[in-house]
Amino acid sequence: MDSGIVGSLRAVEAEHARRANDPDLQAKVRALKRYQQRRLEWTYRDLIASPRYGKAAGFFLVDLYGPVDFQRRDREFARIVPKIEAIFPANVVATVDELARLHALSETLDSAMAAALDTLAVDPGTYARAWRLVACKAERRVQLELVLSVGAALDRLAQKPWLHRTLKLMRGPARMADLSELQAFLERGLTCFGSMKGAAAFLAIIEAREHALMEALFEGTTNALDELPAA
Repeated sequence: MDSGIVGSLRAVEAEHARRANDPDLQAKVRALKRYQQRRLEWTYRDLIASPRYGKAAGFFLVDLYGPVDFQRRDREFARIVPKIEAIFPANVVATVDELARLHALSETLDSAMAAALDTLAVDPGTYARAWRLVACKAERRVQLELVLSVGAALDRLAQKPWLHRTLKLMRGPARMADLSELQAFLERGLTCFGSMKGAAAFLAIIEAREHALMEALFEGTTNALDELPAA
């Protein structure tokens, strides 16, 4: 487990420590995350407004990749890791592992992007320039693959009524063990994905749009970003 979930959480912790020791980098990461969330809100405004996909889109924007600080959840996550294999079946453990990998990779890329920024005023031009300076094409593709894989796993798990019931029963014990953040995150994810009654079309839209934007940024095109309204 140490080389998987724990290793990913340690990578996240290292990024947090790096930023804590560099106030300029910390400020740039926060500005970058705010811009990225606004970009995602704009790109997926139709899904957010959709009765079918709205909850899942919100979960993606806020819980999987938002500007909020996940350090409390990460600490809870790390404490419960030794018990995960004993409590959950293999498919749940695999999903948790992918969530941790996605979190670590996203935080590492955000730090690299922020370090490449020369301003806190992130706009399409400064964002695209930092993207090209950092590049990391293979890592960006893995990031998208992990997003899609986590989404597909949550969709599969959401179709298991017993797991919903188990998570609800865990509310009290989780609160007493100071694990309420992690428990609520898992329950929220399954509820949001379960409400879609199938996530294939939702994930296909994300794959198509993110792949197109990623390739455009690597080619130096910012047209898609230029549509983003001013803050």
